[in-house]
Amino acid sequence: MAESAFTGRQIRMTRYLLGFLALVLLALPLSACGKKGSPHPPGPSERVIYPRTYPPND
Repeated sequence: MAESAFTGRQIRMTRYLLGFLALVLLALPLSACGKKGSPHPPGPSERVIYPRTYPPND
């Protein structure tokens, strides 16, 4: 009977490591979902009307 090059423990650890790496590679692109930079008010900067107080003092 031929002796195996890897023990059961080595195969199991390799499988866990590859599974963990696959999980990380799949999760990394999702970690940036929805992020788009610092918020800034719409329109030209000289016409910005934000922030306003509520209710307005009209």
